[in-house]
Amino acid sequence: MTLQYPRRQQQLQTLVQKLGLSEQAPIQWHLLDLALTHPTVSATANYEQLEFVGDAVVRLATAVFLLETSPELPVGEFAALRSVLVSDRILAQLAASYRLDRYLLVSDSALKDKLGQESRLADAFEAVLAALYLSTHTLELVRPCLDHHFRQLVTEILSDPARQNYKAALQEWSQARYKTLPEYRVIQAEQTHDNSQRFIAEVWLRNERLGQGSGRSIKAAEQAAAQVAFTMVREQLL
Repeated sequence: MTLQYPRRQQQLQTLVQKLGLSEQAPIQWHLLDLALTHPTVSATANYEQLEFVGDAVVRLATAVFLLETSPELPVGEFAALRSVLVSDRILAQLAASYRLDRYLLVSDSALKDKLGQESRLADAFEAVLAALYLSTHTLELVRPCLDHHFRQLVTEILSDPARQNYKAALQEWSQARYKTLPEYRVIQAEQTHDNSQRFIAEVWLRNERLGQGSGRSIKAAEQAAAQVAFTMVREQLL
């Protein structure tokens, strides 16, 4: 089934080609169109429900990929790897690599919210994966969009002692050494035009500041601060 709007149909066919899928793939185009419709465009016909399904789809696809490609890893490593691969940061990166923003229907007011761009892209990408899954009720159309990215990312993550989750790594270190947890103190940075470093976080342990970082969100700022701190304490241990 094709859409009744030829221009939109052509746009989505171009995206499907970028995703590495065949033009003959059994795609439900109305679902793909819905997956790329932001709630600011329509309060009822938008990607929110598909994004809910897509969250589970991407976790399943990631788990199957890891089991097939790295069966020697313990389940704890699987969990650590998957938590990074399904994060908003990585999903937004994958969405950007496919230029998903070109196909996302979104209001001008939402576009002005630069700080929300990462979550918009991640949510839309999850919705797209859900549309592809629901088109066949298998991972047949989903895996080609993810696997080649995941191969490179898994190599990068495994080479990082913190598995790119610096808050968790720092917490594990502090608990093992001092039986206590780090404390994060967050402030809002001075606002400037298109400020991509909106928040500043400091991480403290036993009344000592171990690191400082900034980011678009509180979570990103805390991760940046934890990375500085974990790198410092790790160098002291080497």
